[in-house]
Amino acid sequence: MLTAIQAYIADHGTVSIGDLALHFRSDRTCLQPMLAKLVQKGRIRKLPAPPKCGDCTSCDLSHLEAYEWLGR
Repeated sequence: MLTAIQAYIADHGTVSIGDLALHFRSDRTCLQPMLAKLVQKGRIRKLPAPPKCGDCTSCDLSHLEAYEWLGR
């Protein structure tokens, strides 16, 4: 599955963890260790969390977690 995740990110350039969860029909918490492994290998990087758009508290920024392909 690690290879499939890597290929998906490489094909799309930048993806959110939500997109990965939908595509692979998997829970975010199951994907995070595999993404951490790809980060450790230097293949992807975790993008910084976007700033809050206002004063509301309805957005969970953890759902906006995104990764970018670095290649190798």
